[in-house]
Amino acid sequence: MSLLVVGSVAFDAIESPYGKVDRIIGGAATYFAVAASFFTHVNLVGVVGDDFTKEDEAIFRGRKIDTLGLERTAGKCFFWAGKYSQHLNERETLVTELNVFADFQPKLSKASREAGTVFLANIQPDLQREVREQCRAASFVGLDSMNYWIETARDSLFETISVVDALLLNDTEVRMLTGESSLARASKELRKQGPGVVVCKEGEYGAALFTGESVFSLPGYPLEAAVDPTGAGDAFAGGFFGYLAARAPEPLTDSALRCATVYGSVMGSFNVEGFGTERIQRLTSSEITARFHEFKRLTHFEPLPVAGPSREVSAVAPG
Repeated sequence: MSLLVVGSVAFDAIESPYGKVDRIIGGAATYFAVAASFFTHVNLVGVVGDDFTKEDEAIFRGRKIDTLGLERTAGKCFFWAGKYSQHLNERETLVTELNVFADFQPKLSKASREAGTVFLANIQPDLQREVREQCRAASFVGLDSMNYWIETARDSLFETISVVDALLLNDTEVRMLTGESSLARASKELRKQGPGVVVCKEGEYGAALFTGESVFSLPGYPLEAAVDPTGAGDAFAGGFFGYLAARAPEPLTDSALRCATVYGSVMGSFNVEGFGTERIQRLTSSEITARFHEFKRLTHFEPLPVAGPSREVSAVAPG
């Protein structure tokens, strides 16, 4: 079943302790679409300026990504520049230029409107809701947001949250949105608003999945060489929704959501191994499968009985 993503396609300038790039293709919809295309067909809806060349569009070619919904208009693409701290856990935004993205009005084709799975990437909540209202055939719809919309469009964001099935936010955003310090309590409050699924992305510390049935907590993958965390959350979403869309119309079970969380973490972990989408562009399906099973080994353990007091004493008694 096809998957629709609506969001930004942009140019980024990124600096981290491991290097610097002055112009690289970014944007939430870009990271999401490339990651999700390893699992299923993706309809991409976004807007770019006339500075987005055919060479730039090559990032989508040869993949299961339909770019008919990628609107071209006069002007420049959305541009963002940022700098990361030594440990990559803090970043400073240096430049944000919305450019053509400031007037973005998503235009959905018939195929996009009929998508069974929809991801509303980080855009204005009113626009997210307008897209949701057009996608009446969708059986599973998720959204992402950010602190800016939480602070400036809170009521609109809650209205949009009420009409989706899944909410993917980082842990800071979850706490900002609810005022709760506990992620468990915060996710419970958010699920009361409408979505049955809440995923808290915790960066290098992993992710937590909250549903009405259970809680699933996954650690971060122990990377030896993290380079650039830009777009990791969007790549996570691509893996999460791409996997679920590929399974449709199979039932959306708790086990499927757990596997989706692992695949999301797999894609996010690969993403940070290069600048922008460099790493996931050269990724292979066999690498994805291998890391999925590495996560399984990483989180598996066999329960063993606790040794009794007499055994403990005998183990330390002098010969």
